[in-house]
Amino acid sequence: MFHFLSDLHLSPETPGSARLFVDYLADQARSAEHIFILGDLFEAWPGDDAIDDPDDGFSRDIADRLRQLADSGTGVAVQHGNRDFLLGARFAERSGARLLPDPYLLSLSGGRFVLSHGDALCTDDAGYQTFRAQVRAPAWRDAFLSRTLGERKAIVAAMRRQSEAARREKTARTMDLNTMATDDFLRQHGYVTMIHGHTHRPGEHRHRVDGSDVQRWVLADWREDRGEYLAWDGRRLNRSTLSPRLYSSLRKII
Repeated sequence: MFHFLSDLHLSPETPGSARLFVDYLADQARSAEHIFILGDLFEAWPGDDAIDDPDDGFSRDIADRLRQLADSGTGVAVQHGNRDFLLGARFAERSGARLLPDPYLLSLSGGRFVLSHGDALCTDDAGYQTFRAQVRAPAWRDAFLSRTLGERKAIVAAMRRQSEAARREKTARTMDLNTMATDDFLRQHGYVTMIHGHTHRPGEHRHRVDGSDVQRWVLADWREDRGEYLAWDGRRLNRSTLSPRLYSSLRKII
């Protein structure tokens, strides 16, 4: 069994989704051969030194929980999202996760897939694409990481506020994948099934590209009371929904 998930947007401000994820790692994920997190595991990531910040036990705890899963025998792979594109080698070492390039071609028994966060194909959002190119540039990354952790956290918080304000003004079409760009992407990657997140619009889409029928699966975002993963059993993809457990809700009471 292989699991695919994305857009958890974990942070101390969303304890419900964090608890769902911790429960998933301790239970359903243990039955998987490998889990693939396709971007935005965290709501924000100011740099890998956040793991060592004595005032930030949250990031350290999530990384350690992933390490426990990896040590149990389940492979863990993570792609960068638009929120946590600064995840690096220190995080990978601590969590036991392998950082995957985007896109990533995956061949499994019974199927081939191309994995992506999906934001690079939202080409109708010109403003976001300009921002994406800027922050992914090595010069910007080096300059940003040269600042103190406190400065970076303040900058990231400001960027999040700006992003949310801009999001409210965008149309649904602007925030979705561009059809022509997606068809080109599917063509370039051999017409294999695509799995991605980013849009927070879970669904299954069929593309007709050069005479080939190609599937595109969109992963769900996680919320305080609901999580979801997509599972490949060697024959088909199936969605599984996670909801809060009674013993999880009682932990703060007991």
